[in-house]
Amino acid sequence: MYAIVEIAGQQFKVSKDLKVYVHRLTNEEGTKVSFDKVYLLDDNGTITIGAPAIEGASVEAKVLQHLKGDKVIVFKKKRRKGYKKRNGHRQYLTQIVIEGITASGAKKVAAKKEAVEVATEEVEAPKVKKAPKAKKEDTQE
Repeated sequence: MYAIVEIAGQQFKVSKDLKVYVHRLTNEEGTKVSFDKVYLLDDNGTITIGAPAIEGASVEAKVLQHLKGDKVIVFKKKRRKGYKKRNGHRQYLTQIVIEGITASGAKKVAAKKEAVEVATEEVEAPKVKKAPKAKKEDTQE
């Protein structure tokens, strides 16, 4: 079972017991967090899609630690001008572990697929009749 969930403004594909690094959360280490913006659920081949999110579905996680990411060097230069700027950046991150995915109240996608198939069968492309080509008349002066 896996889910696509939005955590701190980014979407992640998560499953049970998965460790994920996300943008810094305000929760303290050791606390439990619940994320409600679940966009897709897959339960052994049964896919549920939200519009935009699935109502009643949530992902529970535990905050393991707060840390900083790897250093990224930002270097700007304009040739022949003597302009150089060097800057570094380290992103603040939070490591979480996914403890469970709940899917209560989720609607199944199988019914939607059948409705789409019925709708595509009913709609037929309109037939367009072409106008006959006009004969060219030779006019010589």
